[in-house]
Amino acid sequence: MLHVPTAHSTSTLHEVARAAGVSPSTVSRILNGTAKVSDDKRKAVEAAIAKLNYKPNLLAQGLKKGRGMTIGILTQDLASPFFANALRGVEAALAGTGYAPLVVSGHWQADEEAERVELLIARRMDGIIILSGCLSDAQIDEFAQRLPIVVTGRPVVAAHACNIALDQEAGARLAVEYLLARGHRRIAFIAGPPDHDDAQARLKGYRAVLEAAGIAYEPAMVAQGNFLESGGLDGVETLLARQQQFSALLCANDQTAYGARLALYRRGIAVPDEVSIIGFDDLHYSSYTTPPLTTVRQPVYEVGRQAAESVLQMLAGLPAEPRQLLLELVERESVKPR
Repeated sequence: MLHVPTAHSTSTLHEVARAAGVSPSTVSRILNGTAKVSDDKRKAVEAAIAKLNYKPNLLAQGLKKGRGMTIGILTQDLASPFFANALRGVEAALAGTGYAPLVVSGHWQADEEAERVELLIARRMDGIIILSGCLSDAQIDEFAQRLPIVVTGRPVVAAHACNIALDQEAGARLAVEYLLARGHRRIAFIAGPPDHDDAQARLKGYRAVLEAAGIAYEPAMVAQGNFLESGGLDGVETLLARQQQFSALLCANDQTAYGARLALYRRGIAVPDEVSIIGFDDLHYSSYTTPPLTTVRQPVYEVGRQAAESVLQMLAGLPAEPRQLLLELVERESVKPR
């Protein structure tokens, strides 16, 4: 009697072939998508794979094709909840494909980012996802001529790279228009780092909506932040030290808003009764702040997922078109009509 391994034991390609009544090479070709066989043989192989719980050695298959079955991920801050959410999207898209992610951090330094990309290329990554960052378009284009590269969260003009973009200026416009519609006219802003494209786009959107509403842009109503909680705390202190009067505060991201909320609390300024706050990103914790934070949601998980899907498309020899995802305002309890 032919021994058929149980679903709990480790099965081999030869055992699948015996159970299906075909040759091992036929099973291999079916798995690789290169076999021209009858439907009956294909169904027999598929049934044997399911019964034996056979798991193909995807790494070995990749090596035969000259691939390491690894996708490099260049993030900026491993501790950031923003980038962690994007990485979850990448992992979800790669699940079951045989590809594994390898994550490195560039810390918002162009030289360090370039060094990390070179490191990933030297380690024979099959493709690379760059989550935001400061690399120039020329650098990205040069890297993309060596292997598939997808860039997210920033505008990119590079002939050989795919881009998953978010309209940061439009997101800031949503926030300021929302505040204006609720009667706020004195709207302060804690900006992101001046060398970040997305931070500058948000500042541009803030300024454009005010000026379109006939409200003069006041540089003293803008405090410099750093995309971290400390920048939000310092930003509020800067605005108050300048003796600026404001009824609403737009923060460059949610982490900035968390720090700003703490600074207002320490000064005895009630949110939203005295000052309304809007963040940017919609991080997980923004639903649980006191009060829950109104914010502009970036589909960060979806950005990561689509970036990984685009890399897989490129590895399969298919074109990966640039995409732009929409932002939306999430209304919670940190804004009160004036």
